[in-house]
Amino acid sequence: QVQLVESGGGLVQAGGSLSLSCAASGRPISSFTMGWFRQAPGKEREFVATISWNGGSTYYADSVKGRFTISRDNAKSEVYLQMNSLKPEDTAVYYCALDLQYGRLPVHSSEYHYWGQGTRVTVSS
Repeated sequence: QVQLVESGGGLVQAGGSLSLSCAASGRPISSFTMGWFRQAPGKEREFVATISWNGGSTYYADSVKGRFTISRDNAKSEVYLQMNSLKPEDTAVYYCALDLQYGRLPVHSSEYHYWGQGTRVTVSS
């Protein structure tokens, strides 16, 4: 069993930056792909970014490419999402997720096995 807890959300003006963290406990995460998803009011959960077990490979949604950076520190069992040049359309609850299957970087939420409770990000105009 893995527990994931997101933090770092808040209110920020458009063009600003915010850094999210995901802390894992109960099981080491060093062998697993991790991902970030988000869900805006009235919309389905959408893929944001994913990172391989050792941080060697990353993949981003086109909507955030060049603005967001995913990273991880396996020694601390933490995953991060640095968000720059934020836009109002980035407003959403952001979720951290873990994929138990080795060797893939999935973009579909159904491929992930553990989820945090989310942290809310609000970007004002």
